[in-house]
Amino acid sequence: MRRNLELLDEEIVQRILDEAMDLLATTGVRVLARDALDLLASSGARVDGDVARIPAPLAQRALASAPREFSLYDRRGRATVRYAGDAVHFDPGSCGVHILDPETGEHRSSVASDLVRIVQVAEMLPEYAAQSTAVICDDVPKDIGDLYRLFLVLLYSEKPIVTGGFTARGTRTMIAMLAAESGGPEALRARPRAVFDVCPSPPLRWTEFAAQNLIDLARAWVPAQLVSMPLAGATAPVTLLGSLVQHAAETISGIVIHQLAQPGAPVVWGGAPAIFDMRAATTPMGAVETAMLDIGYAQVGKRLGLPTHAYMGASDAKIVDAQAGLESGVTAVLGALAGINMISGAGMLDFLACFSVEKLVVDAEAIRMALRLLDGIQVRTDRLATDAFARLGLGCDFLMLPETRRLFRLEQALPSPVIDRGSLGAWQAAGSPDTLARARERVRALLAAYARPSLAPDAERELYAIVRSEARRVGLERLPGTESLGGRG
Repeated sequence: MRRNLELLDEEIVQRILDEAMDLLATTGVRVLARDALDLLASSGARVDGDVARIPAPLAQRALASAPREFSLYDRRGRATVRYAGDAVHFDPGSCGVHILDPETGEHRSSVASDLVRIVQVAEMLPEYAAQSTAVICDDVPKDIGDLYRLFLVLLYSEKPIVTGGFTARGTRTMIAMLAAESGGPEALRARPRAVFDVCPSPPLRWTEFAAQNLIDLARAWVPAQLVSMPLAGATAPVTLLGSLVQHAAETISGIVIHQLAQPGAPVVWGGAPAIFDMRAATTPMGAVETAMLDIGYAQVGKRLGLPTHAYMGASDAKIVDAQAGLESGVTAVLGALAGINMISGAGMLDFLACFSVEKLVVDAEAIRMALRLLDGIQVRTDRLATDAFARLGLGCDFLMLPETRRLFRLEQALPSPVIDRGSLGAWQAAGSPDTLARARERVRALLAAYARPSLAPDAERELYAIVRSEARRVGLERLPGTESLGGRG
């Protein structure tokens, strides 16, 4: 089956790259980390104050040294996520500040127990190849908010993780936590457990902590996922192609800093761009033009041979309704057809500000459909149909054939009870539940079936020691979200 959804012809891709290189060499990029400026200056960039102008040969050397593929590993040491080629994986969205209460429909500040619930549900859904540090925990001090989210995911999940640090100190502590869980820095380097989002600030600016994070991640050999976020018409040119040039320039500049710190360290060509809605002054993540930006920059990254990431499968709706299903389902399928390696955004509403666990299970159904689409139509029998007709004649009772029972689970991606495929009478007899009601029930069933994956006692003790030390530094004595773990929090 051919998928390879592309929106740009080869000439346009090359023009995007040429203009991005020209932008970096002439306008330059603002870099607020001294270590990063020193790396750039010593390697041939022209540094004037905090502006670095990066010549094309330096950028090209960095792009050449970046690896074309790598894998993320689960706790058992299995390579379960492959960043390469057209491999496609999904994870929940990240950094929501609100949670949608499924009973009241209200958006409230998310707390540690909400993140635990999200992680437990995502752990039970095979559609999600990785976990994410999905929401900000309002009951945890901001100074340790980044490392604390990772702590909870490590306690409750064995899947690979998409995460990110809010400070340079937080990122270093998070690397130490991952090393503790993995059995040491060398084990973590050999089998990376997480990828870290690192975001430039549009237009063309690397904050001190973001640039330092690139350096620290590279030297620890922990994968960095560059998440450029041009906002077409507000913090980037209004045209989609102009925003793609800015995305390429920001991402290439990050790769240069990263590869100068440690050539060959794993890095991802990712992003979360959007258009700017001129009527509502909002940043719609569910807009088709936003999806087009994602597909376009992923095509540029693939042209360079780099692993790819995008923020798709989210919605700007405020509740789990038809708009949420429409925007999330369409963009998840588009991202899959574009062959993007990691697609983040499931579960998210309200321009990525709000997370819904119920939406997470609905989105899993769209993801299952997208992945089935990628499997394509396969030849599973010696002859396509004539053998079956030869045995049945015109009776056509295909339910009687052995291959029907043997093959229907391969041919059909059977949905969970979130999707209603019953009769009208059966639906009415069940109380006429809508999608949200079925999603609530699905969440309850998944949570009831969840069992916490085992974590080596020594690794767990070291994780607690690291987090308790950081918690006491900011005056946090109780560890939220660990109450159910026998009082260890």
